[in-house]
Amino acid sequence: MTLLLAGDIGGTKTILRLVEQQAGGFMCSLDQATYSSHEFPDLVPIVRHFLEAAAQHLGKVPKPQKACFAIAGPIVDNTAKLTNLTWFLETESLEKELGIATISLINDFAAVGYGILGLEAQDLYTLQAGQLISDAPIAVIGAGTGLGEGFLIKQGDSHQIFPSEGGHVDFAPRDESEFLLLKYLRDKHKIQRVSVERVVSGPGIIAIYQFLRDRQAATESPDIGQVVRTWEQETGQSEKTVDPAAVIAAAAIAKRDRLSEETMQIFVEAYGAEAGNLALKLLPYGGLYIAGGIAPKILALMQEGRFLHTFTYKGRMSALLENIPVYIILNQEVGLIGAAICAARL
Repeated sequence: MTLLLAGDIGGTKTILRLVEQQAGGFMCSLDQATYSSHEFPDLVPIVRHFLEAAAQHLGKVPKPQKACFAIAGPIVDNTAKLTNLTWFLETESLEKELGIATISLINDFAAVGYGILGLEAQDLYTLQAGQLISDAPIAVIGAGTGLGEGFLIKQGDSHQIFPSEGGHVDFAPRDESEFLLLKYLRDKHKIQRVSVERVVSGPGIIAIYQFLRDRQAATESPDIGQVVRTWEQETGQSEKTVDPAAVIAAAAIAKRDRLSEETMQIFVEAYGAEAGNLALKLLPYGGLYIAGGIAPKILALMQEGRFLHTFTYKGRMSALLENIPVYIILNQEVGLIGAAICAARL
């Protein structure tokens, strides 16, 4: 048996899980805890605190042999600098300070790729059944704070995981409204190009709402308008007191605010279109998995048909995309699951 430590490290919170890898590769979770990242100067004291706390019900301080930490940011030469923290992580230093023989740092979206391999049927919602081909590529796309994209290729009995920066490709408008949105974002931010992430993400939902509001596409509800204005006034602050994207999405699902409904219609259609673009490049008959925090929260909107319409609306290639299985990941700990799987492979 091997003890593994898995971590999902973000600018706001750090989640750690202690896992026992048993014979045959079966993994059993022994303990898990969530910490506020800002309350610690570094990752090391969090890990030490976690292991000491785990000892209270395990009978002794656990000593993991391998660890993998998923980081919200790029990994360069086994080092990582978190965007919203002063932390600088380096595998060799972590191994020495924590007494763990082997530690790996991986991008958080690469962790999602690994995590797909550990999901159960109840962790997924099938949006399109398609025709699954087990040895075909697997694609992953996920909108949250940003837009992540990646893919998996089967090699023998395992998969190789490849992250990408696909969320930063050009936003490709499909109709007059989206062309106007593109111009609005270019003018508003004084930029020459707009990435798809500026539209298909949590901040993208707010941007679409602002665009429609400023065009007076529908009457603004006072309560939602106040939340958005508060968010706008807090621009530049590391932590916001409101989450307009969640408020807008909830209002759209409840069908109680026309401006929010139109916002989410554009968002879902743009999301589907970009997922279709990714699918055309990879032909992922092993499945296209929709990750990120947004999709499960707006499941009702994803089910209405707009996402699949723009996903498959690719001219002569439409029939190809209609055969690709599409799943929404419901388990929000998929990255943590992936970190554990990655640790087991070290």
